[in-house]
Amino acid sequence: MPARKSKTSSAAVSTTRPAGEAGAERRKERRGRAGLPAPSSRRGVSESPDRIALLPLRSDVVFPQTVVPLVISRPNGIRLVDDVLVSERMVGLASQLNPEVDDPGIADLYPTVCIGSVLKMLKFPDGSTRIVCQGQSRARLLRVVQTEPYLIGEIETLEEELDEGVEVDALVHHVNRLFQRLVDQSQQIPEELQVAAMNTHEPGRLADLLASSLPFSIEERQTLLGEVNVRSRLERLGQYLARQLAIVELSTKIQEQVGSELSKAQRDHFLRQQIKAIQEELGEPESENPEVAELWERLKAAGPPTEVLKEAERELERLGGMHPSSAEYSIVRTYLDWLAILPWAKCSRDRLDLRRARKVLDEDHYDLEKIKERILEYLAVRKLKKDMKGPILCLAGPPGTGKTSLGKSIARALGREFVRVSLGGVHDEAEIRGHRRTYVAAMPGRIIHGLRKAGTNNPVFMLDEVDKLGADFRGDPSAALLEVLDPEQNSTFRDHYLDVDFDLSRVMFIATANMLESIPSPLLDRMEVLQLPGYSEEEKVLIAQKYIIPKQLDAHGLTVSDLEITELGLKRIIADYTREAGLRNLEREIAAVCRKAARRRAEGRRGTVTVGPAQLAELLGPSRFYRELADRTGIPGVATGLAWTPTGGEILFIEATGMPGKGQLTLTGLLGDSMRESAQAAMSYLKSHARVLDLDASRFNKTDVHIHVPAGAVPKDGPSAGVAIASALISLFRDLPIKEALAMTGEVTLTGRVLPVGGVREKVLAARRAGIRTLLIPRHNEKDLVELPADVKADLSFKIVDTLDDVVPRLFEGRGSRERTKPGPIKPRSRRVMADKKPTAVSRPVPPKSEMSRGGSKPRRPPNP
Repeated sequence: MPARKSKTSSAAVSTTRPAGEAGAERRKERRGRAGLPAPSSRRGVSESPDRIALLPLRSDVVFPQTVVPLVISRPNGIRLVDDVLVSERMVGLASQLNPEVDDPGIADLYPTVCIGSVLKMLKFPDGSTRIVCQGQSRARLLRVVQTEPYLIGEIETLEEELDEGVEVDALVHHVNRLFQRLVDQSQQIPEELQVAAMNTHEPGRLADLLASSLPFSIEERQTLLGEVNVRSRLERLGQYLARQLAIVELSTKIQEQVGSELSKAQRDHFLRQQIKAIQEELGEPESENPEVAELWERLKAAGPPTEVLKEAERELERLGGMHPSSAEYSIVRTYLDWLAILPWAKCSRDRLDLRRARKVLDEDHYDLEKIKERILEYLAVRKLKKDMKGPILCLAGPPGTGKTSLGKSIARALGREFVRVSLGGVHDEAEIRGHRRTYVAAMPGRIIHGLRKAGTNNPVFMLDEVDKLGADFRGDPSAALLEVLDPEQNSTFRDHYLDVDFDLSRVMFIATANMLESIPSPLLDRMEVLQLPGYSEEEKVLIAQKYIIPKQLDAHGLTVSDLEITELGLKRIIADYTREAGLRNLEREIAAVCRKAARRRAEGRRGTVTVGPAQLAELLGPSRFYRELADRTGIPGVATGLAWTPTGGEILFIEATGMPGKGQLTLTGLLGDSMRESAQAAMSYLKSHARVLDLDASRFNKTDVHIHVPAGAVPKDGPSAGVAIASALISLFRDLPIKEALAMTGEVTLTGRVLPVGGVREKVLAARRAGIRTLLIPRHNEKDLVELPADVKADLSFKIVDTLDDVVPRLFEGRGSRERTKPGPIKPRSRRVMADKKPTAVSRPVPPKSEMSRGGSKPRRPPNP
């Protein structure tokens, strides 16, 4: 159908003007000063002026034939309105691309503007101006010809193109239908707009009315303003209306869904309260939620105390009033599950057969008589007194001595469940006591977790590596263990998550530790400490033959007909390939031998593989350790001391040498403060008792003494090297070597007394392992020799000493007099008479600090002489 073009009228609304020719001349003069074009002589025609003042709009788009209010706050905009009000009242309404720009140019404006007339203006006290404008026609902005005092631009009027026909009518019907659906869905469209749309029959006028009134974006409105073809404008308007309708429908659906959920929860609660009230009036039992009823039955079956059951009942009432979709519902449900699953009243029955328990303990572990006797005593008392509280034992000893495996054997002997919790590296108090339920993802602590895992309230609970607990800003776990390991308090243990008391008095707690020094004193005081000493060579051979070799043969798919390790081979492995108090490395070496035999068997070679000392170099490589005692003896100034480490005992060489100087003392070997003080005390004793010790006193002021303890990269500390340091200095100044195969331990005071030390068993075993034949030990450590194996005591000669006067004669037994390096008069030797009175009480030796051993290839803890 042929197109018919029509022009939109741009005539301004007539207003009251000044009367007479003088008024017209004044208006013409004022417009000329402002740079505005002269008014057209043909009023009411469709043509617009070529130049027009531009009013930038931040967030508004004005369409033809629409009336809109505008707020003007910029000074140039206010001046523009003042000027146009005294003239034709015509202004170009141009929308800004960026509303943040305060001084826009042509690049900041949309190219399509609306020419409108100012109908009314109001000024407000805040300095802003409000005007009412009516759009007249569309125009294209060509360029800006003036920027001061406001923008004046050249424009080109755009003529509207209207294609009459069925397509346009269909588009108008489609737009009206979408608009009506939008009105039905949204409650924010004013009734005046609905009435105006119903009374508008011109397609272009309808499109402009809806575009200016509906919540479209500035870009969409500007696109509709710039579209002069009415059919295209209606098509694009239909797209925008359809999208806006989809947004409104989706928003309404979401709102209805949320509202229905809330209303359903409120309705359910209201109905539940009504049912409860009706049942109370009728005297009928209240019908419960099946899930709540199931939880209640489980809680009653668990048999918790009365106060726990009351707390659970209160939480169940809360749970019954909650909607399952709420977050609090899952928190309360998880809490009640924990209460229902804990073994409040479930316990295992103890097997009180002492003969069977002894048999089980002997099958699993060799020796350890003190530990086995303690377990049998517990069973005996338990048999006589049924309500006996569980003991708190602490198994302390070097690594590899069987502490953890002993806990499993104890549980098997008692017929109880076994739970092991590793505490090494734990820094958070909540790991023991749990988190409070106010925290997200809160859970009970390891104690409650262990009881849930055991399923009984009287398991054997092993707290492994209790000496390696840490503390930081999250709390001190060792402090949380004080209540757990106190028999007088753990009957009312309260986990933060459960917040109810749980009885731990039936639990048999067993803690393990390598060092007692790092355990806090209050915690150590609550435990009964049982020492697990290191094994002698004979004990290791027996344990290997009875336990380790059968275990490794089974683990590698071998039998006794495939591999045989002789007793001499085992001794060679223990002496040359392992140097430890426990058995862990010995088991590794035996496993390595088994792997060699397994490979031989897998390759098809039959026959028994016999491993003796001669085959070890081929199977395990060269020896890793050697006996260095023979290399160090026979040299003046060298003494053999004994050291204790968490991994067992070690021998320690003290080397002293002298050089011309001024009597200075130098100490090297990465020594701690205690060891340095021992050296200074020994040196002071020598200087003050030179005559008694048969030493040349004049040499002290002319000789610089250097004391060194080899393995200088390994820290060493402890007071028990005092006797060895003093002996090395006496040997140096006498220029006589100390007796071969002699070692010593003990702390020395300035008066020459020898004080007791700790770790005697480990030190004795280390001395025997190194080939020592004679040991000097303090008098008050004589009691520690009782627990030594008989074969160890038979191989060693123990010399008990009280003072250094007792030590010196034994250092050089069998040594003849030697000529001194520096000749001098030899004084007749005299022995200082010591007081007969000995101390009435000797304090218990404090175990030494953490140390490292110098025996292995990797550094361990420092030795404590």
